[in-house]
Amino acid sequence: MVLVRALAIAGAATSMVGGLPAAAQQQPTARATATLPPYRINPGDELEVYVWGEERLQRGVRVLPDGTFSFPLAGRIDAAGKLPGEIEAAISRGLASQFREQVPQVTVSIRTPSGFQFSVIGKVRAPGSFTPGRYLNVLEALFIAGGPTDFANTNDIIILRKQGSGLTPIRVRLSDAIKGNPSARDLTGLPELQSGDTVIVP
Repeated sequence: MVLVRALAIAGAATSMVGGLPAAAQQQPTARATATLPPYRINPGDELEVYVWGEERLQRGVRVLPDGTFSFPLAGRIDAAGKLPGEIEAAISRGLASQFREQVPQVTVSIRTPSGFQFSVIGKVRAPGSFTPGRYLNVLEALFIAGGPTDFANTNDIIILRKQGSGLTPIRVRLSDAIKGNPSARDLTGLPELQSGDTVIVP
């Protein structure tokens, strides 16, 4: 019963879609939409670039580990941490010298957001690594991993975050939220995950 109430809070569903809990496929809840930023490009993401009217410049590209990719006539584009619209502007600037008149419209979309990954290990029902394709907080991540097991200590969850050459632990208390009795502070203060985070549920 506790798990069912918690799933409702996280916006998850018990049905499976594409091998993952349906929560992994759904759009953010109204609360998450208000607090989580739009998705920014990560190394490893695959992008689709269209230059309208120029078939030779329409292609898929993968962002390299250094956060860049090369595009014909525009050169090397710095993509990591950027929004698709910012990359569109960068490509347009790179192409400007190749066109006598206005540069054709450039459209960048995220074909495969595989660069944003996190892992959940410990006492959850489906531990593993996940690529949700959007930002999410630690509570949503917990239920993408199937939710806590019966004997999990959800008041001592740790997020291990890579910072420089070391790891920084971030402790999180989720018991009240999981039991269905969260305060406003419990929900608004939930840490947002970053690419490379590992969530440990003891």
